[in-house]
Amino acid sequence: MQNVTILGSTGTIGLQTLDVIARHANAYKVYALAANSNVEALLKQCVQYNPVFAVLVDETAAKQLREKLKAHHSATQVLAGMDGLEQVSSDAQVNIVMAAIVGAAGLKPVMAAAHAGKRILLANKETLVMAGSLFMRAVTKGGATLLPIDSEHNAIFQVMPTGANIGAGVSKIILTASGGPFRTFTQQQLENVTPELALKHPNWVMGAKITIDSATLMNKGLEVIEAHWLFNAKPDQIEVVVHPQSIIHSMVEYVDGSILAQLGNPDMRTPIAYALAYPNRIASGVASLNLLEIAKLEFEAPNTKRFPCLQLAYDALALGGTAPAILNAVNELAVAAFLNKQIHFLDIATLVAKALDRIKLAPVTSLEQLIAADAEARSFARTSFAKLDSKRALKA
Repeated sequence: MQNVTILGSTGTIGLQTLDVIARHANAYKVYALAANSNVEALLKQCVQYNPVFAVLVDETAAKQLREKLKAHHSATQVLAGMDGLEQVSSDAQVNIVMAAIVGAAGLKPVMAAAHAGKRILLANKETLVMAGSLFMRAVTKGGATLLPIDSEHNAIFQVMPTGANIGAGVSKIILTASGGPFRTFTQQQLENVTPELALKHPNWVMGAKITIDSATLMNKGLEVIEAHWLFNAKPDQIEVVVHPQSIIHSMVEYVDGSILAQLGNPDMRTPIAYALAYPNRIASGVASLNLLEIAKLEFEAPNTKRFPCLQLAYDALALGGTAPAILNAVNELAVAAFLNKQIHFLDIATLVAKALDRIKLAPVTSLEQLIAADAEARSFARTSFAKLDSKRALKA
C-alpha cells in the first residue's frame, strides 16, 4: 500500500489523480489532501477518501473545514498554510507526492518532498521553471524519484532510454503543441480575444491558468524550460511542433535517425497512472486509441510572431539565472489579470517581454533569492497593469 499526498487535490490534475487511485484502492491510500481555499470541495473529498491530513493554505478556510469535519465525526486532521503543505509533503509515512498546485505557491512543498526523498509526480511547472537548478540538486541529494506528469514530458520519459538523458544516443527532443484555440487566428482576431473564448481548449480539459497559457503558447514555452532541466537538453536540442490532434504527446529523435513517439487519447489520467505505478503499468480509465477513427495526424511550425510567448520562454532560458522566474511570475499575474478582464490577450506577452528587458537579472543562489525575484516581478506586473489602464483611460 502506497501512501499518497495530493497537493492541489481540488484542481483538474488532483481530481484525475483521485479517479485513478479509486480504481486501485488496494494499492494506493490517500494520506493527505491539500488545496488553497475551497472548503466545500475539500470537505467532500475528505468525507469520501478519509485522509489522515487535509491542508488549506488559507487560514480562515482551514478553520471552517475543521468545524465542518467535526460535524461529520471525521478523524482527518486539518493543517493550514505553507507549513502544513511542507509537512504533508515530507511526512515519513508518505511514499508519493502529486505536486499539482498551480503557480509559485507549489515551490516550497515540492522542495520539501525532494529533500525528504519522496517519489514526486511533478505537475507543477513553476518548480522547474523558477528553480530548476536548485530543485534538481535537491532531488539528487535527497534521493527522490522524479516523474513528470505533463503529457509531453511524460511521453519523452517513456520513450527515452531508461534513466538516460539527451546525451545517451539522443539528438533531439520534439515537444508537440495543440496550437490552442487560436492557432488559425489572424493578428487582428487575436486583438479581440476574450477570456471566454480562450478558455475553450479544443482538446484538453485543464484548469483556467494552464488553458490560457496554452492559448498564448506560454505553456509550451514553460515546457521547453522544464525539458531543459528534466533531460539535460540545450535549447537548440528542444524543438516545438504544432500537432492539432494532440495524439502524439511528444517524440525523441535518436542519433541513428530513429524517432520514437508516445501516442494516446488526450487524457491526463494516462501520465498520472504511468507515474503512480512506474515502472509497472496500471489501468487509467482512458479509452483505447483508435487510429482508424483519427485517420490523419498533422504537423506545422509554431508562429512565434503571432504567439511570442514561446520565443520569450526560449529567451529566458538562454538568459538563465532569475530570468525564467521573472517570466513565470509576470505571466502568472498577467493571465489572472486577463481572466479578470483587466488587460487584453496580447498584453500578456507584451508585459512579459518588458519585464525580461527591464528587471535586473542575477545568477540563482538560493530559494530565498528566487522568491525575492518572484516578488519583484509581480510588483513590476501590478505597476504595469495600472499604467495600461491609465493609457487606455486617456485614449478613451
